[in-house]
Amino acid sequence: MSESLVLVANARDGSLSLFGFDGTALERISVTGGLTGCSTFAVDPAHDLVYAAVKGEPAGLVTLSLDRDTGHLEEVSRRDLPRGGMTYLALARDGEVLLGASYGGGYGFLSTVVDGVVGDPISEIEYANLHAVLPDPSGRFAYFVALGDDLVAQYAITDDPSLAPLEPATVAFPAGTGPRHLVVGAEGDAVYVLTEFSADVVRLRRDRRAGTLTYDTAVAAHDPAAGLPRGVFGEDPRVEPALWGADLHWGAGERHLWASERSTSTLTAVPVAADGSLGPATTTTPTEPQPRGFAVSADGAHLVAAGERSTTVSLYAVDGARLHLLQQVETGGGANWVRFIGPHTPTA
Repeated sequence: MSESLVLVANARDGSLSLFGFDGTALERISVTGGLTGCSTFAVDPAHDLVYAAVKGEPAGLVTLSLDRDTGHLEEVSRRDLPRGGMTYLALARDGEVLLGASYGGGYGFLSTVVDGVVGDPISEIEYANLHAVLPDPSGRFAYFVALGDDLVAQYAITDDPSLAPLEPATVAFPAGTGPRHLVVGAEGDAVYVLTEFSADVVRLRRDRRAGTLTYDTAVAAHDPAAGLPRGVFGEDPRVEPALWGADLHWGAGERHLWASERSTSTLTAVPVAADGSLGPATTTTPTEPQPRGFAVSADGAHLVAAGERSTTVSLYAVDGARLHLLQQVETGGGANWVRFIGPHTPTA
């Protein structure tokens, strides 16, 4: 089997599709069912573990072991989440710390992980409609995005580990913009956030020593020619079309940020200069219907996009700020989360 893999969550089918990727095409290897409403997961390639969020009564976290030889995913543990299911999961410190954000539950957590078993939450936080969380490259800080409160909450991850709020504890966004997903620069001096209702990419300057963020600038991550109005919290853009930003990922060498917009079903490239500043969007590419999630390969050469109103994913070759469609392949209903899984590289 190819050492490069792609994993896709199909929320409507409650399944995970695993694809082999040989550098030119995707081949579906397996489909793992029984994962009700699965819409986010985190991958620990060093230990070949997948942490998948599932819905139900109660919602939960399912740990799956990946057999790279067969493509089989086997459940090894489950933790119930009575406060509500996860919208985003992220790992830190070589897979020993799991961070989660719950949109419906309005809470986030930090737990430790031992042999794939997620422990009781050590720290919990509360903000309205938490949508995403990521650690910084050092694993010393964590940033939670609260769409309902229009802010990013910033924390230190202590040695224990636990979450300790920084000073100030939050960074405010303009009211009604709906910060949603984020990425952290490799140099650690900036965080970039995609907003849902204005479909902008926002640059936050970051103090690498203290971990604190400062709001800087915003640029449009959509095609203004589409003429869409701003989205409004609580309204359905499928009924009255409006801006509907979704996912955000780095391109090759962090020279571009790729963002998805669901009302126009497009992917937009936003250039990032050497000093981290943002330029105006350069290209907008039609993609899968209602692209909730997508992923870019580690070398930035390929992008895989999923659509909530599709049963296929699209594979693209990336040429700077341009995408060239190579393949569409079946995955499952309601596909909305995509990750490339690199080679198995055990930690020391």
